[in-house]
Amino acid sequence: FPKGAFRLKGEQIDGSFLLNNETYLVEAKWHSTKTGNADLHAFHGKLDQKISWARGVFISWAGFTKSGLDAWGRGKKVICVSGYDLVLMLKNNISFRMLMEEKIRRAAETGNLYIKIDEIYPNISK
Repeated sequence: FPKGAFRLKGEQIDGSFLLNNETYLVEAKWHSTKTGNADLHAFHGKLDQKISWARGVFISWAGFTKSGLDAWGRGKKVICVSGYDLVLMLKNNISFRMLMEEKIRRAAETGNLYIKIDEIYPNISK
């Protein structure tokens, strides 16, 4: 079940949810500009202060800058989701669970933390 935003000493987490018995902490940015390296690092810093098995999902309505993702690197415990992903997910009746499971699997296989939905499902309606 999803949990709404909550505050801990000196920080705010936008929410959390359980997926396949794993807890994911959520950071959401609803800005008109793409999310870059600084915001990604800040969220990962919050995760580093949590228990070692904590994972994160970073949702950015505008998406992510290529330079930000490149600078941020691989091997993080965060999956990135864009507004583009969410719109096509809803338009094509793909569940959030299915999308996340595919993103997580591909991240584990490739090291890429942001895989666009149309790379996962190349024949979806745009």
